Amino acid sequence: MITNLLIVLSFAFSLYAWITQNNLAFSEYALLHGGYYTLLTGLFVHANPVHLVGNMLFLYVFGNSLEDEVGDSRTGVVFFTGGVISFILSIPFYPGAQMVGASAAIFSVMAVLLLTRSPKFSFSFISPTGPLIIVFFIFNIIAISNGEGGNVAYLSHAIGFIIGLFFGARWNKKWKKSLLFTLALLAIYMLLYNYLRTQLGLS
Repeated sequence: MITNLLIVLSFAFSLYAWITQNNLAFSEYALLHGGYYTLLTGLFVHANPVHLVGNMLFLYVFGNSLEDEVGDSRTGVVFFTGGVISFILSIPFYPGAQMVGASAAIFSVMAVLLLTRSPKFSFSFISPTGPLIIVFFIFNIIAISNGEGGNVAYLSHAIGFIIGLFFGARWNKKWKKSLLFTLALLAIYMLLYNYLRTQLGLS
């Protein structure tokens, strides 16, 4: 429920900002000049339709999955805490930048989901959701190490992910087991992928 509400708010705030040309982005300047509301509006406003739709697809998948594991209220806490703190901690890395989008908050959601998924034989657990989280995080780390930037705040994503790990470890005392099983599942998917490539003559 909370995930769907967050998606609706993201579409509403983004459309409002695009149509009215109001600047609802978060920035160091806004924070130091009384624009505290941008800590929230910045989470919902997106740069363009592609940015919006892409983020909302990720939020829909990972947010609803997290709701199934920890409930609506905790999912909401993770989204807002991860997003807001990521904005603030990103200031030294992106001085003067105007930050928009739910990406860092979504990475927080992903990290919590990674550590709270119940390691048991079920469609939910054997789905590629968990392995994809690991792949996305690795891709993000590679982007940071390669110095890639542009309009993507990869460091903010990493900060959001780390924040989420704290929540996940706190809410699931057996988080190591969950992580280990997900890593094993990722290895299985990779083996299947390589096998299929070989069988289809794609390698």
